[in-house]
Amino acid sequence: MVFRLKKLHKLILTSFLGPFVLTFLIVVFVLLMQFLWRYIDDLVGKGLDFPVISELLMYTSASLVPMALPLAVLLASIMTFGNLGEHNELLAFKSAGISLMKIMRPLVILIMLITIGAFMFNNNVLPYTNLKMRSLLYDIQKQNPELQIKPGIFDNTIEGYSIRVESKDPKTNLLKGIQIYDHSDHLGNIIVTLADSGYIRMTGDERHLIFTLFHGYTYSELQKKTRLKRTKTYPSRIDKFEVQEMLIELVDFGLQRTDENLFKSSYQMMNLSQLTHVTDSLIGEIESNQKELNVTLNRASYYKAKNFLYKAPENDSVKERVNLVPINLDSAFYTLPREEQARILNQAIGVARNATNYLNNSYVNQDSKVRRLRKYQIEKQRKYTLSLACLLFFFIGAPLGAIIRKGGLGMPVVISVLFFIIYYIISLTGEKFSRESVLSPFWGMWISSFILLPLASFLTYKASKDSVIMNIETYLIFFRKLFRIKDAKEN
Repeated sequence: MVFRLKKLHKLILTSFLGPFVLTFLIVVFVLLMQFLWRYIDDLVGKGLDFPVISELLMYTSASLVPMALPLAVLLASIMTFGNLGEHNELLAFKSAGISLMKIMRPLVILIMLITIGAFMFNNNVLPYTNLKMRSLLYDIQKQNPELQIKPGIFDNTIEGYSIRVESKDPKTNLLKGIQIYDHSDHLGNIIVTLADSGYIRMTGDERHLIFTLFHGYTYSELQKKTRLKRTKTYPSRIDKFEVQEMLIELVDFGLQRTDENLFKSSYQMMNLSQLTHVTDSLIGEIESNQKELNVTLNRASYYKAKNFLYKAPENDSVKERVNLVPINLDSAFYTLPREEQARILNQAIGVARNATNYLNNSYVNQDSKVRRLRKYQIEKQRKYTLSLACLLFFFIGAPLGAIIRKGGLGMPVVISVLFFIIYYIISLTGEKFSRESVLSPFWGMWISSFILLPLASFLTYKASKDSVIMNIETYLIFFRKLFRIKDAKEN
């Protein structure tokens, strides 16, 4: 019996690992294409080298692993048990007295190991890959694009030059009506080149731009000091050419790398210990600011307003003879002269206005800190939820595959995508509620898991009892019987 179980476990593991690796690579590829489609405008026309593009794709693919793993587990588990059910292998195992839970046991252990590995990846590797990817993407986004001159518009992309063309042939790239204003010496537009037509091309090292110009003139304005050294004369020179080549150096066109330390304070670049430290610091700041707000309002508003109406006598003997009796403030106010009433009202309005401004400023400051705190708390919970989602999706996919008994990439893909979309929508909704402080970060990030956990338990129970709830033929038979009974009653 033990030997048969070992062979069974080996069969189950080999049946699962193949679809798992395949679906994982497919999911990473699909998510990577989504990333490229999202940032296509920032990547096209930058003259990026292949090593830079490869580095970006590598770090981006690594950052997509936490999202791809749960979907790959769900899809692979449905395919594995769907194939076993479709070929009646599950039926043979159960006929031999092996329950579904014993069949799933090796995969449960494997998924637990994958869950632990996913958590370690999210905590240790993911912050590093996010840092590399975000910093590189930022450098690419701020890089100057390759020169793409639009007809009829002055282009100031090249530092020290202003270029304008009348038209451009889309087939031959021939430019017509070229105007080049050279102010690279910071002396104004003292050199102007006009050409009937020409071409622009970049050197192989992408450090210089070569203009090949035809039939034009170059106007140069020469500054010459006189003997008095106070005034200047401006003689000019005109050079006519049939063919002329201009070499312009491209400044800051190469990829400039930013210091990565500037991005380390982001919540996506931190592990659990760093996130805990930052959240504790922010909570301390928020509580301290709240206490300071209460003290300042009491001191600047309540006690200040109290001193407007009454000043305690300094002589102790006088204090003893003072009889304090309750008075009606409204009645006392109207007994005062109009000038005194106006003074008190103006003072009260000023105090209220100052208190309102202080409250508004404090609210903006506190709200920004609370929103920042929520981001770190959400990221902290995300490291747990994305890891445990692998285990949750396995207990949805495995029994679901055993129930529907369909393998391949047809029905399993549809069902997997449907469940993942439901999970993702609930997660996004909970995360949004957490950012707005409607829900706590714990409940906002775990609500999707708590909603799908009863479904996973229900499917596992039904699969272990050989339920046919997902078998379409069962419902067809039910409706056929129902219509037969209805026809018999009518007859």
